[in-house]
Amino acid sequence: MDITTATAPSKKAAAQLRGRLDPVAAWLFVCCGLIFLMVVVGGVTRLTLSGLSITEWRPVVGVVPPLSAADWAAEFAKYQQIPEYRLVHYGMTLDEFKSTYWWEYAHRLLGRLIGIAFAAPFFWFLLRARLPRRLVPPLCGILLLGFAQGGLGWYMVESGLADRVEVSQYRLVAHLALALAIYVAILWVALGIVTGPARGDLGACWRRVGDAVLLLVAVTILAGGFVAGTRAGLVYNTFPLMDGRLVPEGYAQLHPIALNWFENVAAVQFDHRLLAVATAVVILLVWAVGWRAALSRPVRAALHGLAAVTALQVALGITTLLLVVPVSLAAAHQAGAVLLLTAAIVFRHTLRRVAPMDAEATAPI
Repeated sequence: MDITTATAPSKKAAAQLRGRLDPVAAWLFVCCGLIFLMVVVGGVTRLTLSGLSITEWRPVVGVVPPLSAADWAAEFAKYQQIPEYRLVHYGMTLDEFKSTYWWEYAHRLLGRLIGIAFAAPFFWFLLRARLPRRLVPPLCGILLLGFAQGGLGWYMVESGLADRVEVSQYRLVAHLALALAIYVAILWVALGIVTGPARGDLGACWRRVGDAVLLLVAVTILAGGFVAGTRAGLVYNTFPLMDGRLVPEGYAQLHPIALNWFENVAAVQFDHRLLAVATAVVILLVWAVGWRAALSRPVRAALHGLAAVTALQVALGITTLLLVVPVSLAAAHQAGAVLLLTAAIVFRHTLRRVAPMDAEATAPI
């Protein structure tokens, strides 16, 4: 039998399937872009101390902002009842309150938009039988995580309305972690659609390297969440030493010692620095080894991109620290963190095991 003749139908079917999935991939990438924007807006909301300006969770009617002077006065009166106003913003004017309100409103509105942007096309593709069977379970799981993220966001805000002047750093990091988990899940599915089955296998060793890089990036980002949650970036604004010391004084002043990693600003900042440096060194070592290894073009390109984003993120982090966390640079640093996570995911995706999709797996439901 002629090989060309035998493989032509399968190639044609694969091309048809790929064409049918292009809109699905575009939809998922748009969702990724919206989540990327959501993380950055959330960072600005945190940096401008705007996150507690809306003191109620109204998923439906909350989409309408205050429209009259009476509405604004009512919202401001609610804010004046919480500790943050009395201890941090006491005496702020209504116009100042409005500027903080709009950041939190934009953050919540964007969250609602992301929910609609994911759910509506998902059900449309599902009803039109445009989704392969293999994609339905993960996309259903992502949808459920999206609903959970809304509840977790309010759980985070609620922690700052009674006994604190800011939200709990633990809930903040949990909220960030779930947002990034959703982002990673959507991105992985989208990459699988546009790249198709893996065409080569560098072996388990390289996959473990990719896993290690991804883990380091993720842990470093979460450590950065604790820096944001404790406002630890506003102290020890020197680099590489922390006010002349390698390890800051008072690193282990809380007991048990693990508590320092989450609540002691000196330890929180030191840990984030240490993780960031370790992550950068590991990535650059992997890049140096990969430079001389026999890598495929996609793997090599992904590795170059990962190294470039790492250098950019390190520069942003050091500059943000030295300049005492200006909002614009801190927001860029948070955006850089998501960009670095994206590069790590793309790199790991190029290393995935060869597992061609069979006809049943790719068949629409």
